[in-house]
Parts: sequence; C-alpha cells; structure tokens
Amino acid sequence: MTDIRMAGLALLAALAAAPAWAATPAEQLAGYTAQAGAPAQAARGQAFFTAKHGREWSCSSCHGAVPTGTGKHASTGKDIKPLAPAFNAERFADAAKTEKWFRRNCNDVVGRECTPAEKADLLAWWVSLK
Repeated sequence: MTDIRMAGLALLAALAAAPAWAATPAEQLAGYTAQAGAPAQAARGQAFFTAKHGREWSCSSCHGAVPTGTGKHASTGKDIKPLAPAFNAERFADAAKTEKWFRRNCNDVVGRECTPAEKADLLAWWVSLK
C-alpha cells in the first residue's frame, strides 16, 4: 500500500473516534452511542450517577443528586459548575475535556474508565435536564 493510502486510512480511523473530535453534547452523545452499539438510556444514566460502585463516592457526591446547580468537590470543597449542559454552556463543548474528566471521575467513582455505554447513558441524562 502506498504512503498516501496509509495516511488516508489513518485519518479515517481517527475520524471514526467521534467523541475525540465532537464539539457539541449531541455529537459526543452520538459518538458514545455508536461506540456502545446500543441506544443510550437516560434513566440508566441517572441510576449510574446516583449509585456508589464499590468506592467511597458516587457522581452525585460532588455534583449533587440532580447536577443542574453548583456542586462541591467532596475532598477539596472547591465549587463545581453545573454539569448539565442546559445550565452550563461550557459543558461538553470540548471533547478532549470531556474525555479527561470522564477518565478522572470514573476512576474515582468506579475504579476504572467508564465504558462508551456508561458515558452515553450519563450524557443522555445530562442532556435531558432542562
């Protein structure tokens, strides 16, 4: 295969990772849903958000039971801006930040990275909050 074809295939593979390039909550949700291979379920996202997963904290420990207001970090006490995009336009506007915070927070709450299905479910719930 020629170098040009290899470069083209590499570009297509990079573009297939939609959440890494998406710029809106809807685009990121579509990417996670495609990676999961199943529709996102907001109710499942809400249940995941409020449950403890064998660790000390749940997502709601810092973000509140309904993440439409300002939260407070459980250990540092720092304010956390609302998580729901309708209440904070900066949320999920940068895919790299989305991935960074999913990685950090899932590790704190679940002890591992969240799956694409878990991310899709969570994001589906957050987007539904108006």
